[in-house]
Amino acid sequence: MSNTPPHNRAARWRINLSRLVAIALLVPALFTESRMELHPMVEGLLFLTGCGFVALATVGRLWCSLYICGYKTNNLIAVGPYSLSRNPLYVLSLIGAVGVGMTTETLTISALILLAFAIYYPSVIRYEESVLRARHPEEFARYCAEVPRFWPQPFRFFVEPAVYEVKPRAFRKAMGSAIWFVILVGVLELAESLREAHIIPTWFQLW
Repeated sequence: MSNTPPHNRAARWRINLSRLVAIALLVPALFTESRMELHPMVEGLLFLTGCGFVALATVGRLWCSLYICGYKTNNLIAVGPYSLSRNPLYVLSLIGAVGVGMTTETLTISALILLAFAIYYPSVIRYEESVLRARHPEEFARYCAEVPRFWPQPFRFFVEPAVYEVKPRAFRKAMGSAIWFVILVGVLELAESLREAHIIPTWFQLW
């Protein structure tokens, strides 16, 4: 029998499934041409907005990692981005994934990403909250009463300590996951150039 704690096994399963879903959406996108080319202004705005979302997600995930790395589950983090949302990493992951979808200059891929997130991640969030509730019952109950589960409340001020102990080894490992959104945008742009040069085929045309 494995000695790995159940929440660690669940985390690995979640990460592996997330990667499979990402691949399932990314591979078709490499061979997809945007019908928005008929509307250059819309196409440009989609790409610019997508880049903005990716930038926000990248910086935001680094901000979250600064606070959570090395403390997840064992400690209840309620400061920094975690004073705005109980699940800021997932909020930013959604923003980044939708941003990547928008840089394909289609609305269809962004909509598919939203749908995949809506189907899968609520159960992940409920499971992780059940672990925290079991480990920190009273503290977590107060936290839930004060901080939204997902989207931050407008104009809510976040709590930021003057000094915070960061675990640099754990933070360094997490930095790689934050830059994947930027890399994916580059991969999609390269695929577009390869399609235009007729080096790889176009399989789909999407709005």
